[in-house]
Amino acid sequence: MDLKTAAALRRLRLVSAPEAISFLLLLVCSVLKRTTDFNAVPVMGMVHGVLFVLYVIFWADAWNRAKWSAGTGILYFVLSVLPTGGFFAERRLKREAEDAVIASRARQEGVVNA
Repeated sequence: MDLKTAAALRRLRLVSAPEAISFLLLLVCSVLKRTTDFNAVPVMGMVHGVLFVLYVIFWADAWNRAKWSAGTGILYFVLSVLPTGGFFAERRLKREAEDAVIASRARQEGVVNA
């Protein structure tokens, strides 16, 4: 894996958890708006919107650089629209990056020809 691909995966990983947290907070704010006088939906909506747009941009870049299959690319997008999906995406991306580092080191040491 080259540095640009690793950086693209890292960016996607770093924005996935905050995007999921903002989605959950937006849902809580929506419930509070309907049940109390507390209305933070406009602020949380904007925060979540910005994080979601960043996630989609980083997702497209990572899909392009990592050469994911259509199924993998679509999976990461679907995880972004589920309330807790960003946490699962972050965990999968972390595991994918660790596996790539292990494979790269094995190739450098001549252990495997992968």
